Amino acid sequence: MIQEELDKLEARIHELSETLRRLEEQNRILRIDQRSLNKENGRLTEKNRIACTRLESIVNRLKSLEQSV
Repeated sequence: MIQEELDKLEARIHELSETLRRLEEQNRILRIDQRSLNKENGRLTEKNRIACTRLESIVNRLKSLEQSV
């Protein structure tokens, strides 16, 4: 009886240990993905800033041409 309960407890501990290991691995992968996405977001934000600056420049040139006509 006691041995049976101990075996069940040991099996449950092993199960929890495996779950913990899997969760730690998933967490590690998610942190790597998050860093990668943060870098990509930074690059896209910079590209967006450059595109906005270029667009503003084009709009200003068009306004300038319109005024000179």
